[in-house]
Amino acid sequence: MWWRFARLVMPLVAAFALLPSGAMAQLGALPQVNLPPVGPTVGGALETTTREVGALDRRTQRLVDQLARERLRDIDRLVRRNADRIEQDTSGAPARRGELLAMALTDGQQATLERAGFRVLGTERIEDLSLSVTRLSTPEGLNLADAQAVVSSLAPDASITPDHLYFQAGAASATLAISMQGTASISTPVGVIDGGPSSAVPVTDRKGFANGAPMASNHGTAVAGLLREAGVRTIYAADVYGNDPAGGNALAIAKALGWTVGRGSKVVTISLVGPRNPVLEGAIRAAQRRGATVVAAVGNDGPAAPPAFPASYDGVIAVTAVDRRNRALIEAGRALHLDYAAPGADFHGLDARGKRIKLRGTSYAAPLVTARIAAHGAGNWRSKLDREARDLGAKGPDSTYGRGLVCERCVAR
Repeated sequence: MWWRFARLVMPLVAAFALLPSGAMAQLGALPQVNLPPVGPTVGGALETTTREVGALDRRTQRLVDQLARERLRDIDRLVRRNADRIEQDTSGAPARRGELLAMALTDGQQATLERAGFRVLGTERIEDLSLSVTRLSTPEGLNLADAQAVVSSLAPDASITPDHLYFQAGAASATLAISMQGTASISTPVGVIDGGPSSAVPVTDRKGFANGAPMASNHGTAVAGLLREAGVRTIYAADVYGNDPAGGNALAIAKALGWTVGRGSKVVTISLVGPRNPVLEGAIRAAQRRGATVVAAVGNDGPAAPPAFPASYDGVIAVTAVDRRNRALIEAGRALHLDYAAPGADFHGLDARGKRIKLRGTSYAAPLVTARIAAHGAGNWRSKLDREARDLGAKGPDSTYGRGLVCERCVAR
């Protein structure tokens, strides 16, 4: 999905480059704007955007509005084109059609739901995270949103959620080759949850968690390639997309997280964004209890988007991106907290064919921060990384650059 979104956003990116420096400075300090993932009308969502960012330069505001508009329309197109596999939940977020996920479902709750027409499709046990997830089909004739309402009425205390979809947060285009600067070899094992990397990037092991996976993808290859070029030598790559239109779902990511942690990954990078989901949150908490550090991109939905997950979960290292002038990317999304910034534009990586391509997006900042955490041993890394980070913007941690810019000289630009 996000390559389609990127084609819509890139003209806006170019337009922002023409804005005066004052407008860019204003954008760097944009407030969080909590739009719904998709609303009944684009106009209703945009009224919220206009109200929240009304103090901005008018040209900047128009581009922010356009980002929000295109995001909503892109989600609508995705659902329409894959109506047999995807539908929207009560908030408008896309999810797998006709399925709900339950955690710690009691026998009584299950019996109540079965009498109402819900059916148990199976139970997924994520052994390495000590999690058990029950898949439920929704009753005949009920859409996902209506099924959620029924569940809320019949089993209000149950932890039941749609199987939300998560999307990649980066774009790429072919260009001349520029290589990343070499770094020392990093031995800490790192997990990647994304599309599959191609054979152009050597990885220690790979596994698929979707139909057709593992399958080579441009995005997954670029993310894994950045880790490799940054010095990471042990990489466990989990493909949660394959060729499934409803790939990248919460259950697939949770299973992938269990696999990467089970293989020994001490740091896991996730350049995917979507809504809050209790199954994914439970998996991340379990991984953290096992000592893994999870790093996530804040996404490219723009400053008017709702907070991105998994970046917004407690303890997850939320990463934003800057361009070659160390300005926050204008399309960068927001999280409930922000830890670090890293380069996310004006440098190059590999596509699935092994060709050098120009990269842009918070997707590509996340693996750079991941590599630096891994370089510090993934144990007592925070104080070391803070000393390495360069403070930008307001003095001290801020909502634009977090605790500072990491890996500033990791890439040759």
